[in-house]
Amino acid sequence: MTNRGIDIKNRKQRGEWAEMCFMARAAAHGLCVAKPYGDSARYDFAIEHEGHFLRVQVKSTKYMRFGSYICHTTSTQPYRANQIDFFAAYVIPADAWYILPASALQGKAMVCFSPHRKTSKYGRYREAWHLLRAKPSKPRAARVGR
Repeated sequence: MTNRGIDIKNRKQRGEWAEMCFMARAAAHGLCVAKPYGDSARYDFAIEHEGHFLRVQVKSTKYMRFGSYICHTTSTQPYRANQIDFFAAYVIPADAWYILPASALQGKAMVCFSPHRKTSKYGRYREAWHLLRAKPSKPRAARVGR
């Protein structure tokens, strides 16, 4: 089947399509996927596995420059560590997902993915769906607000 996402010209529509692809792929990996209501959360999905929740921001790209695919990791402003746990970046032409801890991208406005190279900086995160099954290393403190 042809990867139709590459033909979607409108960036927002292509992003919505990539989010649906993420939901399907995550479910195929046995993950429970929840979508927050509305459009104001800083993350696109919550992934639940064995009672643990992770916040995932989905990004996608089809743009190649200097032999690598360029993926922007910011929105109108950079994501903070307390807003998301993972990025799920979809390189559309290669049909490759990268599951990256947000901490690996702190301070970066964009990343370059090279799925065609045997050794690449983010290669270890390619199709790393198992990271979304890991238990958090430290519990988050509950906040009580007024």
